[in-house]
Amino acid sequence: MSSAIRLYPPRPEKVYVYATCLVDLFSPQSGLDAIRLLELAGVEVIYVPKQSCCGQPAYSSGYNDDARTTALSQMALFPEPWPVIVLSGSCGGMMHHHYRRLFAGSEHEARVNQFCDRVFELTEFLVHVCRIRLKDQGPSTSVVLHTSCAARREMKVHVTARQLLGQLEQVELREQAYESECCGFGGTFAVRHPAISEAMVQDKTRHLNDTQAEQLVSADWGCLLNINGALEYQGRTLKGIHLASFLLSRLEGSHA
Repeated sequence: MSSAIRLYPPRPEKVYVYATCLVDLFSPQSGLDAIRLLELAGVEVIYVPKQSCCGQPAYSSGYNDDARTTALSQMALFPEPWPVIVLSGSCGGMMHHHYRRLFAGSEHEARVNQFCDRVFELTEFLVHVCRIRLKDQGPSTSVVLHTSCAARREMKVHVTARQLLGQLEQVELREQAYESECCGFGGTFAVRHPAISEAMVQDKTRHLNDTQAEQLVSADWGCLLNINGALEYQGRTLKGIHLASFLLSRLEGSHA
């Protein structure tokens, strides 16, 4: 496991973007919006179309050999020494931390560790490396933020999304009760333990709705799928979008 204290490099000229399966399948526009944000922050973005799953579902289900095969295939797609910007704290945690565990003591260990050092979650990269400054062009609104468990506990970037939202003068960030609690998704956890997952998302949506915020934002589409599904089932008007899409809409003065 890498140190919790991270030294950030100067802003590079080029980066890779790792969009994640869920962005690719359910919200490609979120990926395009994240790319645009990175470009506005002054970096050239390289997207590799052959990228697929990071291997987390296999890893969290105990299929380590399958996870290693997937990890090696993904790492091979990013040969240049550029940062790899991941649009999810969950996938970022897998690639930055758990790849190290999978290959510890193996012939691939040194190469894998070098790759892991290049992995950044989107919001931490925008804040700590790009030092982006956002000029809010949108109307007054209120938002509630959900931070994924992996972003908070593995990548330790629960502050950076707040810092980005805090730059938006016309946006009020409303606090939810028990903000740090899981939404109940957890990838394959929701499949293996559906009753527990349902109870957790019921708690989460109640706390989100209690804020009466106009918009829900999160930097993880796994959480958004789970929360949005529950909100729709409940007949609620609140709906979540990826933080990248929300931020870009504020910069462009458009409706998210």
